Amino acid sequence: MPRRSYNDESVVATFTEDNKTKTKYMSPRSVRLASHDKTRVAYFHDEGVGNYHYGERHPMKPHRLTLTNHLVLNYGLHQKMEVFQPRRATDSEILEFHAADYVDFLKRVTPDNAEEFEQVFSKFNVGDDCPVFSGIYEFCQRYAGATIEASRKLIANASGFCYVNDIVLGILELLRYFPRVLYVDIDIHHGDGVQEAFYSTDRVMTVSFHKYNGDFFPGTGHIDEIGSNLGKYYSVNVPLRDGIDDVSYVWLFQEVIDAVIGTFQPSAIVLQCGADSLGCDRLGCFNLSIGAHGKCVQIIKEFKIPLLVVGGGGYTVRNVARCWTYETSILVDTELSNDLPPNEYIDFFKPDYQLHPHLSGRLENMNDRQYLLKVRERVMEQLRYLDAAPSIQMQEIPPDIQGFLDGDAELRDAEDDSEIGKEQRRRREVMAEAEWYEGDDDNVGEGVDSVWAKDL
Repeated sequence: MPRRSYNDESVVATFTEDNKTKTKYMSPRSVRLASHDKTRVAYFHDEGVGNYHYGERHPMKPHRLTLTNHLVLNYGLHQKMEVFQPRRATDSEILEFHAADYVDFLKRVTPDNAEEFEQVFSKFNVGDDCPVFSGIYEFCQRYAGATIEASRKLIANASGFCYVNDIVLGILELLRYFPRVLYVDIDIHHGDGVQEAFYSTDRVMTVSFHKYNGDFFPGTGHIDEIGSNLGKYYSVNVPLRDGIDDVSYVWLFQEVIDAVIGTFQPSAIVLQCGADSLGCDRLGCFNLSIGAHGKCVQIIKEFKIPLLVVGGGGYTVRNVARCWTYETSILVDTELSNDLPPNEYIDFFKPDYQLHPHLSGRLENMNDRQYLLKVRERVMEQLRYLDAAPSIQMQEIPPDIQGFLDGDAELRDAEDDSEIGKEQRRRREVMAEAEWYEGDDDNVGEGVDSVWAKDL
């Protein structure tokens, strides 16, 4: 099969300029559920979120968000969007999904007093992968607040974009106004948290494209994980092998997404654009170019359904910034020069200083045609159990995830189990001197089976 590049004009639409660029804090807006004739894009960025530090040798770098924002600004993309400085999430908003003792722990723990909390580290999964660092709870408030505010903005606008997120909280907010929400994840790691949160409801369909071999972090995402109870068949997993290339990935993505949207008929979409699925990622093992990664954004955008785009993994920071800048340009229908504009962090992008470096073809593609066809057929078979989009009675969403799922449980109890089985076959220190950052091996994907923090 001949190789194709997705770094061409075919993924860029004509741009209609809107010079009304605004920077403001969020305020309540009226609800609009009708389709949008004109795409409006809102960009959410907290300038302080890039100033946190997980540790010198930790691969998760919040500073990548600062690099991304500088590229967005110096390309002039902010002139084609409404720009928002999001507020921080409140305690009560974070408690909608997280346990009170866990939130209290995050508020109290610091590097100076961490020893006092060691007895609960294992309970809260805190340690080498998810370390205690200065300002940890404030950091969580910043990125959760961005997604919550972007979700609220989406109620009135066709497209929202932010690079920090707490996806479950964002989806809960969307469910207050949209009958059905589709979550699509193109991070190399399985979207286990969002899947688990909505595993038993038919109002959220989760679709994850990820590496799966049973061992690769987080170890979930088998194609047979399809949901339960009312949510049976509403979790779609697309397990992939090492080295998948542009043509294979984009073909399978298009096939699956066309079928999912045609069947589920979502009223809003959340797209998680984890950049660790790019070739040459520190913790990744795919061969995707930035162009192909962006093509997935273009495919979703062309459905003209209200869309929230959020960041995810990505551990070669210069490529993360390139990727998310390019995908921002897709959302605002703007073609960018391959030569990066001068900016404060331009030295991060040497030696080529280009938007689209060569990232693909360094690993053997273990996804042969037979395997891809088999995965496609399994997904299509699962979707065939969904006769049509679920009929949703728009009721007030309870203030937390448990209340939401308990409501689904009450609906299940009211139905005959056998009938459900027939009808419902269907998750301040930016750079230290000893930083593990850019080096000679930075563009060599290591394909390791663990990761420190998936979603940012």
